[in-house]
Amino acid sequence: MTTQRADAAARRALILDAADAVFGQHGVTAPLDMVVERAQVGRATLYRNFPDRAALIEALLKRAVVRIERQVERLGDRDDALFQVLDGMASRLVHSPALSDYWRAVDPDHPPMAAARLAVREALKAPIQRAIAAGLCRPDLQPTDISLISSMLGAALRGKTTEEREHLAARAMDLLRGGLHGPSHEPAG
Repeated sequence: MTTQRADAAARRALILDAADAVFGQHGVTAPLDMVVERAQVGRATLYRNFPDRAALIEALLKRAVVRIERQVERLGDRDDALFQVLDGMASRLVHSPALSDYWRAVDPDHPPMAAARLAVREALKAPIQRAIAAGLCRPDLQPTDISLISSMLGAALRGKTTEEREHLAARAMDLLRGGLHGPSHEPAG
């Protein structure tokens, strides 16, 4: 029974990886047969795991949240954990543009979306507080600001190629780092 569960989990992960790649290349409206083909599973296996496109997209969103939570855990008590997580978010925007666009476009009150946003805010509360305490971050940063930061990073989605998106995401992070540090308190000369 354990082997069956492990096999089912592996197939589910394979389908999610395939969907992420297909949606990243062709958008979230790409034919699900492309996901089936890329995952090398049967159509029945896809629908047994994800009854429809919405369930598949929601699973991808949940997986993105879990990745952020795990990254926060791995980083532990590092003062710069917030910036490491934001760098990771920028990278995911670059490599999964369609899903990232969906994340930003869907009504924030849609229950799965609201739950995902809440989970990310909760995961980043401690890293935000550590960054503030260490003087790495402006003292007025709130967990609710993460959605705004994510939207700002979303400007990288305007790049037509992965290279363009990487450049735009890196530039956005450079600008955000300065803004997150806060205004200089030195007198103007």
